[in-house]
Amino acid sequence: MKLDAVIVQPTIAAERFTLRPLRKSDAGLIALYTADRRVAEATRSIPHPLPPGATEAFIARATAPEREEDVWVLDGSDHGLAEVLGTIGLKRLDRGQSQVGYWVAPAFWNTGFASEAVRALVEANPQGARTLFAEVFQDNPVSARVLTNCGFEYLGDAETYSVARDARVPTWTYLKKLG
Repeated sequence: MKLDAVIVQPTIAAERFTLRPLRKSDAGLIALYTADRRVAEATRSIPHPLPPGATEAFIARATAPEREEDVWVLDGSDHGLAEVLGTIGLKRLDRGQSQVGYWVAPAFWNTGFASEAVRALVEANPQGARTLFAEVFQDNPVSARVLTNCGFEYLGDAETYSVARDARVPTWTYLKKLG
């Protein structure tokens, strides 16, 4: 995707953390968390085992001016929490659509951080999307509840390839129409 102008990625306030753009100094904690098989296998694109340089390459792609996806860190440092709790991203699609993807580090599972991050991102709608899509693996009903709790509606079943699993995985697809 060729962009005519550099897209400025905003910082977004949530109740217990801030969604802020990635920075190089996040590499250590992101690598620590994404090296966990449970995190990698809940995503399409994180490999397991995590190869050297993968995190730095991810950060470089996510911070490039010509990026197709905006990625934010859930940063709890201003609230006495870890500097990196997880990440959430919006991938630009066509026709005013974006796709949401997120993960939270296992140490922070069952805290409501994923729901809070999705809600904050939906409310801010930094890409001005008219429709948001998201998908979760069918063996991850907790992530499905995050989406439904944030007003996403079930759209249908599909499947996608997971690098960590080296397999096609059944998914549930969700959508949320915005203003």
